[in-house]
Amino acid sequence: MIPVTAAAGRRYGVLGLGRSGLVSARAIRAGGGEALCWDDSEAARATAAAEGFTVTDLTKPESWAGVDRLILSPGVPHHWPETHPAVEAALEAGALLDNDFGLFFEEAEAWRLAGDYGPEAEDQAARAAEMGLYDPTPGPKFILITGSNGKSTTSALTAHLLTAMGAPTQLGGNIGRGVLDFDVPPPEGFVVMEISSYQLDSARRLDADLGVWLNISPDHLDRHGGMGGYVAAKRRLFEFGRPLSAVIGVDEPEGRLIANQIRYEAESSAPVLEISSRKALKTNTGWSAFLDGGDLVEWREGAELFRLDVSTLPTLRGRHNGQNLAAAWGICRLLGFEPERIAPHLASYPGLPHRMELVAQIDGVAWVNDSKATNADAAEKALLTYDRIRWIAGGVPKAGGIEPLKPLFGKIAKSYLIGEAAQDFAATLGAHPHEIVRTLEEALRRARAEAQPGETVLLSPACASFDQFKDYEARGAAFRKIVEGLREAAEARGGGAP
Repeated sequence: MIPVTAAAGRRYGVLGLGRSGLVSARAIRAGGGEALCWDDSEAARATAAAEGFTVTDLTKPESWAGVDRLILSPGVPHHWPETHPAVEAALEAGALLDNDFGLFFEEAEAWRLAGDYGPEAEDQAARAAEMGLYDPTPGPKFILITGSNGKSTTSALTAHLLTAMGAPTQLGGNIGRGVLDFDVPPPEGFVVMEISSYQLDSARRLDADLGVWLNISPDHLDRHGGMGGYVAAKRRLFEFGRPLSAVIGVDEPEGRLIANQIRYEAESSAPVLEISSRKALKTNTGWSAFLDGGDLVEWREGAELFRLDVSTLPTLRGRHNGQNLAAAWGICRLLGFEPERIAPHLASYPGLPHRMELVAQIDGVAWVNDSKATNADAAEKALLTYDRIRWIAGGVPKAGGIEPLKPLFGKIAKSYLIGEAAQDFAATLGAHPHEIVRTLEEALRRARAEAQPGETVLLSPACASFDQFKDYEARGAAFRKIVEGLREAAEARGGGAP
C-alpha cells in the first residue's frame, strides 16, 4: 500500500466506497490522516464501518468542518450529468477535489525529491539517455494508458513484457489493483496504469513519465456532456504533468493533433512514437510502429528498424490487437528495451478475461466471452475477428447503438438480443435474423440449439451491463458458468470436442 503521507494530521472525505474508494481510505489512514467515508449504498457504508472508518453523510454542509479534500471514486459524477450532492457540499466548503491517482502522484513526487537511487536505476537512466528518450533522471517510471478501446489489453500486455524481461513491474489503476494499493516501487521499477476518462477527469495531478493515447470513439457521453467533454477529459493526460514521452495512436484526427502538439512543444528529438493499425507510418522523420499485413513494423527516421510476424499470436488476434501490440511495443522501446529482448515474450501473453476469451469448443462450435465490449466500437473488433457468428448483444445501450456495425451484419448468422437495448437493436437489425430473448441464459440456450459446426457463439454486447449484472465481469462470469455447464452436458453425452 502507498501511505498518503500528505494526509497526516488532516481529514479527507472519501466519496464512493467501491474498490478504489476503500483503498483510498485505507491509504489515508496508513499515512496518519482521517478518512470520513460516504456512499449512497447502505451496504457499502456498512463495509467501511466494519473496517473502523468514520461514516459521515458528506452531503450535509456541517460534515465539512475541518475537512481539506474530497477523494472521488470513478463512478461519482462531479459535473455531468449532474453534480453529486456531496460534491456540491465540498465545493461550497472550499475543499479540494481529487482522486486516488492525484494522491498517488503527490506521494511519487516525494519519492523523487528524496532521490536516493542505486546503480540499477542509474543504469536504466544511462540506457535511456543513449537512446535519446525521456528525461534520463533515475527513479521509477510511471506509464499511463488511456483510450476508448484496448487500454486494458495494452496495459496488461505491457506489464507482461516488462515482467518477462526481468523489470520490477506493477499493473493497476482501472484494471486490477487500485493505484494506492501498489507497493512503493523500487527506483528501477515500472508502474503501468490504465486510466479511464472518469479518473482523468477528477485527478488533480497526472505526472506520467510516459503517456499513451490509443484511440477515441463515442463512449460515456452522458457523463462528459458530449463528445467534446469526453475528448477533453482524455486530453488531460497530456496537459497535466506533461508526460516526458508518449505513444500516440494516430488513426483518428484527435490522436494526430495530440502527437503534433507534443512533438512541437517537446525538447527531445523523438519524444513521440506514433502507432497505427490502419496505415504504414513510413516517414522520413519521427518514430513509429504499425501493422503491415500480418507483420508489426518499427520505423524510425526513414528506415525500417524491425519487422515481426504477429499473425499467429494466439491471444492477440484481430486488427485491433495490432494497435495494442504496436502500443505495448512502442512503450517498451521508449523505455529503452531492445527489439530482440521484447519479441520473444509476445507469444506467452495469456490474454485478458472477458476480452475475446475462448471459453469452450462444443461440438465444433466456439463459445467466446467478449463481455468487456461495452460499446459498438469494441464489439466491432470481435465481429471483424470471427466468421459465421451467433451474436449475443444488448444491455444498457450507449449513444448511437449498433448503427455503426451495420456493414458487419452479413457475418452474423443470427443475433440474440438481451436487456434494455433489445427492442432498439432489433429495429436496427431489421431483416437480419434476430430474436429478442431478454436474458443471457435464454440467449445461450437458444444459440446452443441452433449453432452449427464452424460457427462462433459470441457474447459481445456493445452495451453496459448494469440492467442485469453488477458489471461486465459479472456478465462474463455468468457466460462462462453457463457455457461450462453446456460443455459438461455435451461431454456426458459423448460430445463436446471440436
